[in-house]
Amino acid sequence: MAISFSEDSYFVTVGHRHVKFWFLDESREFKIKQTVPLVGRSGLLGELHNNIFCDVACGQGKMSGSTFCISYSGLLCQFNEKRVLEKWIDLKVSLANCICVSEEFIFCGCANGTVRIFHTHNLHYLSDLPKPHHLGIDVAGEEMLRRPGATYSDTIALAFDPRHHWLCCVYKDHSIYIWDVKDTRQVGKVWSDLFHSSFVWNVEVYPEFEDHRGCLPPGSFLTCSSDNTIRFWNLENGTHVDFQKNIYSNNLLKIIYVENNTQHLQDLTNLPDRGENANYLDVKSGVRVMQVSPDGQHLASGDRAGNLRIHELKYMDEVIKVEAHDSEVLCLQYSKPETGMALLASASRDRLIHVLNVEENYKLEQTLDDHSSAITAVRFAGNGEIQMISCGADKSIYFRSAQKVSDGINFIRTHHVAEKTTLYDMDIDITQKYVAVACQDRNVRVYNTASGKQKWCYKGSQGDDGSLLKVQLDPSGTFLATSCSDKSISIIDFHSGECVAKMFGHSEVVTGMKFTFDCKHLITVSGDSCIFIWHLSPEITTCMKQHLMDLDQVQQQRKAREPVWGGFLLPICALYEEFYVCFHVAHPDLPPLLLSPAPACVLTNGKLPMWAKRLLGEADNADTAAFNSRVSYQPQGRWAERAAKEPIKTMLDADLNYFTPIKNSSLHDSELEPQNLNRLLSEVRKVSLAQGNPGWLCSLQTELSSELFLPFLPPRPWLCTMCQSDALVSEAETEMTDVEENFQQTSSLPQTPEQEKYLRNHFETLADAQAEEKFDGCLKDLKAPEEEEEEAALFQNPRLSISTRFLSSCQKNSRWADIYLYFQPSIRERTI
Repeated sequence: MAISFSEDSYFVTVGHRHVKFWFLDESREFKIKQTVPLVGRSGLLGELHNNIFCDVACGQGKMSGSTFCISYSGLLCQFNEKRVLEKWIDLKVSLANCICVSEEFIFCGCANGTVRIFHTHNLHYLSDLPKPHHLGIDVAGEEMLRRPGATYSDTIALAFDPRHHWLCCVYKDHSIYIWDVKDTRQVGKVWSDLFHSSFVWNVEVYPEFEDHRGCLPPGSFLTCSSDNTIRFWNLENGTHVDFQKNIYSNNLLKIIYVENNTQHLQDLTNLPDRGENANYLDVKSGVRVMQVSPDGQHLASGDRAGNLRIHELKYMDEVIKVEAHDSEVLCLQYSKPETGMALLASASRDRLIHVLNVEENYKLEQTLDDHSSAITAVRFAGNGEIQMISCGADKSIYFRSAQKVSDGINFIRTHHVAEKTTLYDMDIDITQKYVAVACQDRNVRVYNTASGKQKWCYKGSQGDDGSLLKVQLDPSGTFLATSCSDKSISIIDFHSGECVAKMFGHSEVVTGMKFTFDCKHLITVSGDSCIFIWHLSPEITTCMKQHLMDLDQVQQQRKAREPVWGGFLLPICALYEEFYVCFHVAHPDLPPLLLSPAPACVLTNGKLPMWAKRLLGEADNADTAAFNSRVSYQPQGRWAERAAKEPIKTMLDADLNYFTPIKNSSLHDSELEPQNLNRLLSEVRKVSLAQGNPGWLCSLQTELSSELFLPFLPPRPWLCTMCQSDALVSEAETEMTDVEENFQQTSSLPQTPEQEKYLRNHFETLADAQAEEKFDGCLKDLKAPEEEEEEAALFQNPRLSISTRFLSSCQKNSRWADIYLYFQPSIRERTI
């Protein structure tokens, strides 16, 4: 477990139940022509042979013949030149870790921040070093005071500088202190710094503001780690009013502890028995990812347990904590101000994406479940029109566009790209036109954000092993940095794919990278708990700044042209509105339909094909002849007729106003929105339960066929036997009679009573407000619902995570989907 070389020709090793001396014979040095093994001689331990010796140090100067070693149990031992144990003393500590020997002193590093000092010649106790900071300290607000009952980090390494009489101590929380021990009775601190003690997962650079309205000084950046901390760093020499330099670190501004538990603050890898702690990497603790809001006021962080936290950076307070996911959060992303909305997307290993509205106190807007595996990255794009792009371990990239609905925003999938390799990370350039994706095959693939088509593909690593784990574009969009699983970092020209630099240094994989806004540095973090700051060459920095100047010049020219068009179009619009009002006042006898503009059809799935444009009349002229031709249009081709020569049923059999998302007066002014199958099935279920109709299964076949505007399918025998009865038939006839009285029967309306029933029942429930779930009791009062109560339950327990509630809702609707799939062959058959 440790080794130490003596000033003479031997060295000593210590470990489990052994202390061995290895002698080198100088007389045989010239006779040895090949590698030969050494034969060690064990030290005579006596009654101490059952101890684990963790460190050893050979004496210096007058004590060069002596050897000092220390055991985990807290025993300091001294061996003479004959390998005999001369003296040993009990340090009276729970655990000892390290030893350092000079000509005068012996320093023993022990548990709870204790460092004991002994005299080398006689092992007399002299004093203890001052203890470092206690675990969980607020470096920005507390002074170096001793708190009773506080827990301190263990001392795990010591090094002595005899020239300056400085002793360097490394503690188990990866903090470093340098003490001046020239006078052991009055020890002073020379320098100290605090670092992460475990995996560093992510790094974020704090945005810069011209009016100095930021919560952190310029040049600050943040890191998060498995030690349950988020740390704020700043390397600038200037000071900030709210963040003065503290006595613990010149670079560390603030530490946020996400939990009160301090056991993760100490490194778990340096334990006496590593066999029992071999799975220390599997501990689901720590902050996995974080993101700073564009205005610099909020910090969103996700931990490995699936929790989402929001911190307010002005006062460093936690304002929101949500159990968002069932597994670790892998990505967080705020939307840019250019998109026109303030959203936060949270992606997790549970394959779900939650979209939260920042302006409405992080209200849940939508949950997306397109991916079939862990989601590795999600990004917002767009200028004015917001767009979401996500990739995952299912080798898929989804492009979505946002659509505003009555109760918020809804993302609709526009493109789906399926690759043959796993996708680990992605980033969007400053122009919002391209997205770069890091792939498992060590390639960087660049896609167009608008079309979803691949633009470039080039190597992201110069090696032949490993996978690309991270990709990061610089602020100008000129270069991108990639990290590979072989622990290398590459800087590549974004447009040409040429590698301009390659770096090594981390001892573990690089888990995060960020360019600074001054284009001078690249910050990387790794699983080795280290933060590296790389200085970019002047040529790279100059190229970045020149590209930023070019982009700024193009943007100014674009803004210069905007007032011309705006000043020309706005008076035209105002003039049209004024003319419309005056014309209505002058001719009040005209029908309102002649005065009101035609309703716009809401099309959410991109451009329509030609056959759909003909159905809607967009491909023909606006005259009457064209309209008549639109109504009489029939599809052409070999698939236009069935074997029985029956005409194909299309949307022409009914009034288009009832089947398009257009505001219609006959529907009681209810706005129709695009619905998915789960929501439609849940709506049908709510209506059936509200009406007390137990025969919803029998009518579901009719409702599904009516939704797809197909002829009524013949009922299945096994389904009808479940719910047919004379009472139900008479009730259905009565309901159909009411429908016939309320709706005017014309050739453009649905021809079957089943279609009328579905339309009435479905669209009337869209405007119904759902009741809020109340919890007036305590957790002890909550009981599992009975079988009949569970059937009627419409809400989930909000104490569960968002993902659990979403998946539970999907499972409850799974049987509706099974019935739908039962009819799917018939539906597909009639469609053909």
